[in-house]
Amino acid sequence: MSDLLVRPEAFRNRTEDFGYEFLSFENRGLAPGETYFGDTAQRELAIVVLGGVCSVSSTKGEWLGVGQRATVFDGLPYTLYLPIHTAFSVTSNEGCDLAFCYARAEEEYPARLITPAHVGIEIRGGGNATRQINSMVPPTFLAQRLIVVEVFTPAGNWSSFPPHKHDVHNPPGEVDLEELYYYRIQRPEGFAVQKVYTADRRIDETLTVRSGEMVLVREGYHPVVAAHGYNVYYLNALAGSARSLAASDDPDYAWVRNDWKEKDPRLPMVKR
Repeated sequence: MSDLLVRPEAFRNRTEDFGYEFLSFENRGLAPGETYFGDTAQRELAIVVLGGVCSVSSTKGEWLGVGQRATVFDGLPYTLYLPIHTAFSVTSNEGCDLAFCYARAEEEYPARLITPAHVGIEIRGGGNATRQINSMVPPTFLAQRLIVVEVFTPAGNWSSFPPHKHDVHNPPGEVDLEELYYYRIQRPEGFAVQKVYTADRRIDETLTVRSGEMVLVREGYHPVVAAHGYNVYYLNALAGSARSLAASDDPDYAWVRNDWKEKDPRLPMVKR
């Protein structure tokens, strides 16, 4: 198996950095009434409520009843940003499914709850490359490095297309970002296909990804396609040389932008 495709057991109920300089990640499920204790230490943190409702108590504040969707396909997210050096506890109300997105940091910014009302929604692309991007911790958010978005790709559509990369620090056109793609598929037997490749084909991987799995994007272009009949969700966490999403298209495929006309009417897949 490619080392770019990571099975859930590597990061379920444990924090893993995958050899990254900045990013680390954990997926944790809490039973009703269960409490998890943690500390951000030298990392800033975004807790994304994938499903269920929880309450968070921390040295930077307290937030009760965080969350509203049953699964990622049932609504917009609640996300809690916590700065460095923050001790916290998360208590599940009736069971919850959480993603902990960490980035190494040195600067402290205010804790903040991002509710569905604060989430930026963009319908990007066109035709069968239309997808929905929900921005929870965008580059404009007060944080040092961490950027967090989630993407919904309707069945049969392409996403992260045309293929783009962000592995060179050459602003404003491109910055060097680590990235992870954490997947959920709306039906359990479904799958997505993600390609990760460099221009010289030093890396040239085609990965079949199932619900709960992760793809690591350390460098190179990285388009995605959702299998016919299966809506696909992925959570992106990014961190690197600048708080920017500047990326460069693969010049062989950049022309498709001019061919986009109608948006896919199935989007937005989740609404405010």
